[in-house]
Amino acid sequence: MGMYKLINGGGDGDDENGIPRDPNEHNLLSMEEGFAVPKRKSSSSSSVDDENCRSPLAASGAGASAAAKKKMKRTQRLVSLDVFRGLTVALMILVDYGGAFFPAINHSPWDGVTLADFVMPFFLFIVGVALALAYKRVPNKADATRKAVFRALKLLILGLVLQGGYFHGVHNLTYGVDIFNIRLMGVLQRIAIAYLLVAICEIWLNCDDEVYSGWSLVRRYRFQLLVGFILSAIYMSLLYGLYVPDWEYEVSGKGSTVMSFSVKCGVRGDTSPACNVGGMIDRKILGIQHLYRRPVYGRTEQCSTNFPDSGPLPLDAPSWCQAPFDPEGLLSSLMAIVSCLIGLQFGHVIVHFEDHKERIVHWMVPSFSLLALAFSLDFLGMHINKALYTFSYTCITAGTAGILFAGIYVLVDVFGIRRPTFAMEWMGMHALMIYILMACNVLPVLIQGFYWRDPRNNLLKLIGV
Repeated sequence: MGMYKLINGGGDGDDENGIPRDPNEHNLLSMEEGFAVPKRKSSSSSSVDDENCRSPLAASGAGASAAAKKKMKRTQRLVSLDVFRGLTVALMILVDYGGAFFPAINHSPWDGVTLADFVMPFFLFIVGVALALAYKRVPNKADATRKAVFRALKLLILGLVLQGGYFHGVHNLTYGVDIFNIRLMGVLQRIAIAYLLVAICEIWLNCDDEVYSGWSLVRRYRFQLLVGFILSAIYMSLLYGLYVPDWEYEVSGKGSTVMSFSVKCGVRGDTSPACNVGGMIDRKILGIQHLYRRPVYGRTEQCSTNFPDSGPLPLDAPSWCQAPFDPEGLLSSLMAIVSCLIGLQFGHVIVHFEDHKERIVHWMVPSFSLLALAFSLDFLGMHINKALYTFSYTCITAGTAGILFAGIYVLVDVFGIRRPTFAMEWMGMHALMIYILMACNVLPVLIQGFYWRDPRNNLLKLIGV
């Protein structure tokens, strides 16, 4: 199997649900079938009687017409999924390469939200939407679960290689990582975890209730919503309920020197960079040597003379400024799963409602509700925080994603205006490959491997990277 097929899960024929494969469904950042789905309607006795009263010729003609319409709908790709995903990829590239020049679009140093902080939740949201389409028919639940586990493992391993420290940056031609210090969590690892658990929910926690309204949609997927509420409750109970003791850490200094720091906490319910429960759980379970070594709070006013950009430590910098902290940690991953579950419910709207107006209404109402809840919680003290993936952050990003997705749907799927979004559509169909090449710096590393006499004389230097 070639590398491209390994990354994208190559193969032909039907997928694990017996649905004809979409040419792009193996992109592990998409995983959707990508077809417009007809509304499910219950058959009444009158419709049965009408069918029985037709002549054989009329019935045959009607059957052929219905089959043709069904085939047309199955081959009509839901373009808004690709455009949304492509827009997220473009946004990711913009903030990754432009954040150094425009700190305002870079990740928020701690509390608050910026343009860059929407990238990860948007990916999780669209994975959830895609899963609702990929698993709308599951004839063999055990086989579907096995294949979902296999796909998640591929993405997890890929994340460990690309984000665990194996590559040493765009200005270093060496590679390799000490297993003792490998970073265990990362963007792809988080997506893999969320994908797997949400896929299991969609496969196993799916009732057979008929859907004819928004409330009936909630009732059909009540157990999935219950999982989301339980995860949110566990997250907030741990974040605000666990006691965080004092702790220590070491960092390497110049040469072979090692500097030790002690951080004073002894608090409960603190969401500051030094004493939050998320960091404590990661240090206890993963080990501090396996965490991200360039934490986002290194750009806070307390830790950087170039605030809000990275810079030298102030003379009175607190002791926690250089401590490793993983923004894709274990506790915050609970709310990442909730983001994906919210996307799953938006995908169910596509599955059960065919009318454009119904779809848009069932998207916009919860989206604006989530935004209102997010701002209310932030006002009451539950701050929007990407690093901790707080409940208010989950709400504001999911609500924004829902509104943006609805807008793209109206533009490209309702009005058919695809030319302005063609580039985004293409990027969305190749999201994983673009992410690997650009966001994980694989392409710059490959380019700088060709140099003139000295490794510093390469194309990257010529273009100023």
